[in-house]
Amino acid sequence: MQGLKAIPCTWMRGGTSKGAYFLASDLPADTAARDAILLSVMGSPDPRQIDGIGGADPLTSKVAVVSTSTREGVDVDYLFLQVFVDQAIVTDSQNCGNILSGVAQFATEKGLVAVRGDETEVNVYMVNSDQKVTVTIHTPGGEVAYAGGTRIDGVPGTAAPVLQNFTEAAGANCGALLPTGRPVDVIDGVEATLIDNGMPVVVLRATDVGITGYESREVLEANEALRAKLERIRLQAGPMMNLGDVAEKSVPKMTMVSAPRNGGAVNTRTFIPHRCHASIG
Repeated sequence: MQGLKAIPCTWMRGGTSKGAYFLASDLPADTAARDAILLSVMGSPDPRQIDGIGGADPLTSKVAVVSTSTREGVDVDYLFLQVFVDQAIVTDSQNCGNILSGVAQFATEKGLVAVRGDETEVNVYMVNSDQKVTVTIHTPGGEVAYAGGTRIDGVPGTAAPVLQNFTEAAGANCGALLPTGRPVDVIDGVEATLIDNGMPVVVLRATDVGITGYESREVLEANEALRAKLERIRLQAGPMMNLGDVAEKSVPKMTMVSAPRNGGAVNTRTFIPHRCHASIG
């Protein structure tokens, strides 16, 4: 493969996302060099990501970088990287619980963690937010099990369950569960709750930004007035949430809520940051 470099990579679904899982030792230590490789791997910047393995969607343009941890009581360190689809940006400004759900399996398959019975607990340090989480996977017979009867919305079929126990989620990114100290703030004339319970999120009423919350993803993404309104609010919310200038960050996520029609307690639609999430943010 003249002119090319082979880098080991595991392409795996985690939750409602898919991503590329790498050992940190297989990537350059220099951030700029690493990011250049990941942009090339995914095929960004290109709306179709035609020259990479990305799926032309933020949900399938994600990366996990995993290494053995030197921290007490921790098995592996996990760095999440979001590779923008149509921009040459790789950001570590957020976590991803979906991609996290593949970290324990990857670490076990790569020999970073030993199987500990029919179930294996893997203690993970989430580099992005400086927090710990315990992930439990099925390992009957000394091997990682992928098949199972667990079903999640947004994914066809079933698979083995993955349990995540977060004990340090509140304020992990912004310093407090409610970074402004208030349950409701008004930004650009819209009431919003700015919250960080493991992920910085701005929660708005769908009707306050002119939608029902039941529009299709395509309709929402084509609504230029909505997208402009959400971005104005997002850019103002960033400093209020101790995130600084978020113009080139994927957080905070913008979540619009409405009354449920098909069961559940609430209906949500989320932009991350400029694309409407196909499942839930």
